[in-house]
Amino acid sequence: MNDTLSQAGGGRSALTLERRIAHPPKKVWQALTEPAQLAHWFPSEVRVELTVGGRMGFVFPGREGPDMDGVVTELDPPHVYAFTWGEDHLRWELRPDGDGCVLTLTHTFGDRFGAASFASGWHVCVSGLAALLDGEKSAPVDMAELHERYVEEFGLAEGAVETAEDGGWRLRFERQLVRPEETAWQALAGQTDATTLAVGAPVPVGFRTDAVPAGAISEVDAPRVLSYDWERGGRPAGRVRWELTQGTGHGARLVLTQTGPEGADEERSAAAAAWRRHIGLLAAKLLRMPG
Repeated sequence: MNDTLSQAGGGRSALTLERRIAHPPKKVWQALTEPAQLAHWFPSEVRVELTVGGRMGFVFPGREGPDMDGVVTELDPPHVYAFTWGEDHLRWELRPDGDGCVLTLTHTFGDRFGAASFASGWHVCVSGLAALLDGEKSAPVDMAELHERYVEEFGLAEGAVETAEDGGWRLRFERQLVRPEETAWQALAGQTDATTLAVGAPVPVGFRTDAVPAGAISEVDAPRVLSYDWERGGRPAGRVRWELTQGTGHGARLVLTQTGPEGADEERSAAAAAWRRHIGLLAAKLLRMPG
């Protein structure tokens, strides 16, 4: 197994999964291109005109018409099959390897922080493809745990330092979570009564860390937004903002930012390390909560 995440240019990312499959390219090609076989392992029903430039439709369970459209961009049987998938691009390559072959999937997309969701999804799909060819059932996989392993493997848990409009700094963490907004909010707010979450009220412990002294809540819109000023010497020094939005479908997308004044490098470094740990603990807690 060899999975990587790289830059693809134009602000896009490329996820590459490589697997050896114990079947020759011709047999694997049929499972990649024939709708009857795709139905057993691909995440949607596929309708395709199998020619370069041919139209494609992807129909997900419970729907009647295509949720997404695509176009075949490359076709070299039984070696290369590539197509657009909405705004994304998928390229499947089969390379002979002894009595089997090596399958390489390259998924190019714009949402870098969705990479762990895409990787865990394709991991399960390709495992299902191999099981289909082997005449076996796919082994059960804990998708949430697999997702979090990919977050760490791809470096998606790290924060970024940006320059704020006032010349100070902004720490920014973005992370795809494995549970929906309401569940993530519950994990953050803990036993705090929702009626007490108001402007001017204390910040619940789940939304703060000891490295960043918290003032009172300045904005709250449960279960999506909570922000507050952080303090230095009892005075506001910047703003911390938590936001939960729609993610990849695997759960909510968390965006955490903290602004600070120019010259507070030590405080910024301490905050970056503290938020990294804090979000990691949140992610671990969500793994133990029902989906």
